[in-house]
Amino acid sequence: MSPFMNRTDRLYALVEELRRNGRRGRTAAWLARRFEVSMRTVKRDIAALQAAGTPVSGQEGRGGGYQLATEGLAPVALTSAEVGAIVVALGADPQLPFALDGRTALTKLLRTMNAVQRDEIARIAGSVWVRTGAGGVRGTGRSCVRTIDEAVRRGVALTIDYEDHTGRATHTRRIDPLAVARTGGHWYVLAWCHMRLAGRWFRFDRIKRASLTRTPVVRRDLVQVFGVPPADAQPVSFALDRA
Repeated sequence: MSPFMNRTDRLYALVEELRRNGRRGRTAAWLARRFEVSMRTVKRDIAALQAAGTPVSGQEGRGGGYQLATEGLAPVALTSAEVGAIVVALGADPQLPFALDGRTALTKLLRTMNAVQRDEIARIAGSVWVRTGAGGVRGTGRSCVRTIDEAVRRGVALTIDYEDHTGRATHTRRIDPLAVARTGGHWYVLAWCHMRLAGRWFRFDRIKRASLTRTPVVRRDLVQVFGVPPADAQPVSFALDRA
């Protein structure tokens, strides 16, 4: 288990671990080892889950542990059209940030669908055509892609090897990822460059190597660093559809 895992991710992972283990449950000591935290932290996490309404029960003493009453969790049911929309969104932009996580989630969903539903999803996906260009996958491969996504998610600095538009390369440049943006058909990391002591745009497909550090990113105001964005540029947002 990664030592970088934040509490929100750990709570989700904890629920999934209890779900997988079913009625056998898991002891606080086992969970502490699994998530590389103290038993006191595990007990606080369990209390937080219970306070939020997650049906976790505990039994003290030898042989005791925590169990998840899975019958108390409402299953998520998605239609073929809903899963098809996810397929289209991921397939329309192979360079999409967090696309690897999206494809993992999609695989889990597809495994819950029957053959008829999967055929319908295939028809939906096959009816949408896109031109993705010859650029392929950004960076040097999946590990590089994953590293960039993880740095943004965890809020930690990266060291990168980068090649600019002239072909000139720089090595082990440390950057603080502040945001991710798409413009002109390419994805960029908007970052504070510790070599230039200024904000810079780094195109994903020109990042040849990326390594995580343990150094937290210093949060900076994007407008102050990069200037006022165009009127049609805005963060991705979402809201629950209550209709």
